[in-house]
Amino acid sequence: MSMTIRLPKPALFAAALLAGLSYWAASHILPSGAVLAAWKGTGVALLAVWALVSAPTTAGRWIAVVLAFGALGDVLLETSGLTVGAVAFLIGHLLATGLYWSRRRSGREGTTPAILLMLGVPLTAYALSSSPGVLLYGLALGAMAATAWISRFPQRWVGAGAVLFALSDLLIFARMGPLAGSMVPTLLVWPLYLAGQAMIAFGVVTAEQRSEDLHDRL
Repeated sequence: MSMTIRLPKPALFAAALLAGLSYWAASHILPSGAVLAAWKGTGVALLAVWALVSAPTTAGRWIAVVLAFGALGDVLLETSGLTVGAVAFLIGHLLATGLYWSRRRSGREGTTPAILLMLGVPLTAYALSSSPGVLLYGLALGAMAATAWISRFPQRWVGAGAVLFALSDLLIFARMGPLAGSMVPTLLVWPLYLAGQAMIAFGVVTAEQRSEDLHDRL
């Protein structure tokens, strides 16, 4: 039996995307400062609020906390530097890994891509940066992407969104090495990251909504 998934609170979701996209445009125009830092955190913070009010389930609240750490990391990157911001994202990755692993798919479907993500993300991060700290962060990032891929949440949204998130971070690390001075990270890091976070939020929330709708029909 097919079911139509309605997008919960569409205005709030749209506001989150608008905030994130407008920040990307503003970041190329406005000088760094408190206003731009707050603006940067608004998009994913609104995604966190959207997830919390749209899917008041354990998984919905869990992903809202993960997104909140992402928003915190966005702000801290601007106000406190890369290391402090990365700690907030690291915590978010560990929490997300716990969520995805607790909702992992039965069987071996998706195992090979998950292994490639688990190993490939941290190794690529280290190769691009030659930094042990980045390697440690890459292990958490790879675990997040790998477990998202094998979770029961929609792969085309949550799994793919996690991969986009990982690609965004790898571009940041590439800016430390082979892409130093290149415009490619400047142009792509934020759109990939925002799209990844939005896809993850959308996938978890709509999956939880579908589960609740199915439960109500039984």
